[in-house]
Order: sequence, then C-alpha cells, then structure tokens
Amino acid sequence: MKRSSEDMFYGAKKNIFLHAIELRKNMTPQEIKLWEHLSASKINKFRFKSQHPIGIYIADFYCHRAKLVIEIDGGYHKESDQTKYDKYRDETMMEWGVKIIRFTNKEVENEMEKVLGIISFQLSEIST
Repeated sequence: MKRSSEDMFYGAKKNIFLHAIELRKNMTPQEIKLWEHLSASKINKFRFKSQHPIGIYIADFYCHRAKLVIEIDGGYHKESDQTKYDKYRDETMMEWGVKIIRFTNKEVENEMEKVLGIISFQLSEIST
C-alpha cells in the first residue's frame, strides 16, 4: 500500500499514538543512550522523533526528511517468531519508501561511535 510522502505517520491511528506516548515514557537504557545523540538534530542536522508511529507500527526512532527508521533490538529479536515479524514489518515499511537500520543493544552499549558513523553515513546520502 502506497502512502503519501507528506504523511509522516503513514495513516497511524489514535491507539498507535497513545501506545507511542507510553513507550516514550519507558524507553530502554539503550534507547535513551542513542536518543542522547539523535535528539536536538545533533547528527548532520537531521531531526529524529523517538517512538514514532508509522502505520500500525512504532519505530524506535524516525527521521521523516531522510525516511529513515532506526531500531534497537534486544535479545528477543533473535527468537524465530520475532525475527519473522521484524522481517514483515521492515518489508512493509520499505514498500512505503522507508529505510530501516537495526542495531543490537550490545552495539549501542559498546560501539556507539560505530553506530553513529553508520547513521551519519546514511544521512549523508540524503540530499539537503
């Protein structure tokens, strides 16, 4: 299903927005750590939103200008059912022209410079 590039929420309904508010209040330590680097347009002056509704999903972080989602995956993302769900979710968002980058909790905790470098590289490919 195509979504308008103007619709940064891709048709998300009220219940998804309400759930996103709760998730913002309960971010994981890794999400908080990365958010310290993404908030206030600190990377290449691109603005990110935390726990951002996209259709029926909620992205950990989303930059509308770059159409970029950043996900931080905990250990449960290695489980078979979650892996299948993540793949379907990513494919759905990619159909809307959204790119997804996934990092593990361990990468955010121990390799922040690498994580920030990958994000910065992705953003540098976006025309300003």
